[in-house]
Amino acid sequence: MDAQAKLEAEGISTRVVSMPSWELFEKQDAAYREKVFPKAYRKRLAVEMASPMGWHKYTTDEGDMLGMTTFGESAPADDLYKHFGFTVDNVVKRAKALF
Repeated sequence: MDAQAKLEAEGISTRVVSMPSWELFEKQDAAYREKVFPKAYRKRLAVEMASPMGWHKYTTDEGDMLGMTTFGESAPADDLYKHFGFTVDNVVKRAKALF
């Protein structure tokens, strides 16, 4: 949310979509899915504090995925966020790289 606010402050229109369940999302009708992920907007960044596997379906071939490709790290949360790139500045940088 902080990354979105920073992008918006720089004049970059963004939206945040929380998708806790792909299965439930896929059960929605096509109109709803189109409203959430319009086909006209293909430059999407997914931020997933877990495996990036499967997100390509939603980020498209023009998007990007920020996720974890390893597991088993142990440290204070803020240290892990920095280690894996889950910081506001990195999310903003990755989003800007799409344009």
